[in-house]
Amino acid sequence: MSTTTTPATSATPAAPRSVTVLGLGPMGRTLAETFLAAGLHTTVWNRTPGRDAALVERGALSAPTAPEAVAASELTVVCVVNYAAVTAILHRPEVADALKGRTVVVLTAGTPDEARATGEWAADHGIRYLDGAIMTPTTTIGTPDAVFLHSGPLALYEEHRPVLDALGGTHTHLGEDIGRAAAHDIALLDIFWTAMAGYAHAVALARAEGITAGELAPFAQGIGAILPPLFAETAQEVDRGTYSGEGNPLTSAASAMAHIVRASEAHGIDTGVLRSAEGLARRAIGLGHGGDGFLRIAELLGRG
Repeated sequence: MSTTTTPATSATPAAPRSVTVLGLGPMGRTLAETFLAAGLHTTVWNRTPGRDAALVERGALSAPTAPEAVAASELTVVCVVNYAAVTAILHRPEVADALKGRTVVVLTAGTPDEARATGEWAADHGIRYLDGAIMTPTTTIGTPDAVFLHSGPLALYEEHRPVLDALGGTHTHLGEDIGRAAAHDIALLDIFWTAMAGYAHAVALARAEGITAGELAPFAQGIGAILPPLFAETAQEVDRGTYSGEGNPLTSAASAMAHIVRASEAHGIDTGVLRSAEGLARRAIGLGHGGDGFLRIAELLGRG
């Protein structure tokens, strides 16, 4: 598997290019706006009418139906809430017929298996398919800070890069396994939402002790800044299965979590998430891994 990461280029295609965007929620509208700003002929469609008025004012073509929308461009970008919505739109016979021989890029959150199933459906219907994920918020689209992940046939990805580049940021092709972008997406979102759950719990505990969220925030940012270097430092150890606990073994981690649990419960704060993490740490200790690093619990999680 090869991974290719490249920033979007500023080159302008020699000939006019076109793109269709299906789905005009906050991210879909932003994608369409960015394509328009780049000078691309942009056709838009949304299941709920009325969301395209501002885009039409900027020059977008509003398609009355999904089949007409996808027929307007060689490339269709789908950005909807989930793969159930993707299926509801694309699997209609008239839409599938209009897409035959064309390319669809799905930038929708879901599971790797959903992406693979969509890829199989596309292949069965003569539709060229790329899957992808957007890893940054709407405010980054069209800027160098945007991050896009893609998976699927490399030649197809390279063919449509001139249009995808209009979205700015960094584009990474993760391999030809159509589910690989979604696999990265769910793992990275796991980090985000687990961390946000931890922050929400910390805020609740701080407030119970008379500390405002504003007072805590500067120190919380400092804690957050510790994490990126740890991700990089521990990655090779995790892949080797060594899990060094030098400086912070699991025994210390379990002790620290126990303090947090006691303090939280004294204030009547739910400790389910942290008790689960502490339980995993103590299981690892019980298996003889007390001197290992915290990420040893990844093996226990993998066992189910």
